[in-house]
Amino acid sequence: MYRQATECEKELKEKEIELPKLRAEELTIPYKTVINGGLHPGKNIVISGVVNPSANRLTFNLRYRSGIAFHYNPRFDENVVVRNTNQMERWGPEERFGGLPFQRGQPFQVTISCNPHHYNVFVNGQQAHTYKHRYTQLNDIDILEITGDLQLTLVQA
Repeated sequence: MYRQATECEKELKEKEIELPKLRAEELTIPYKTVINGGLHPGKNIVISGVVNPSANRLTFNLRYRSGIAFHYNPRFDENVVVRNTNQMERWGPEERFGGLPFQRGQPFQVTISCNPHHYNVFVNGQQAHTYKHRYTQLNDIDILEITGDLQLTLVQA
């Protein structure tokens, strides 16, 4: 994989084409970005990365001004993915069913698909969880936060 990229870079340099540079700090953890226009049905957020070999927890938060509309929290130390919402500084009831579709030390791709009444979460192309909207002002949800024991390789929000 690295050899292939290096060969392509050499070819491009020979042709005097400059490659766009992705600054490492753009994908550092903790990661935070604006979701332009907020969420709406049909909006997909794609996150790719690698789980650290000794990972305990990962966190993907979809935030609005004063809370967390969707907290998606894989917990290797508990072998579960916790889903929840934080409104007015209070957590709601946790959803914990559905298994843990991540593996320590392995790459992953998470797609959070916003639907009119719920989120569908796909992990590595397979539907893993569904979460009903508890905070329904979707266009107010305009921040993606990612923290935990992982390295990011791609974020499309």
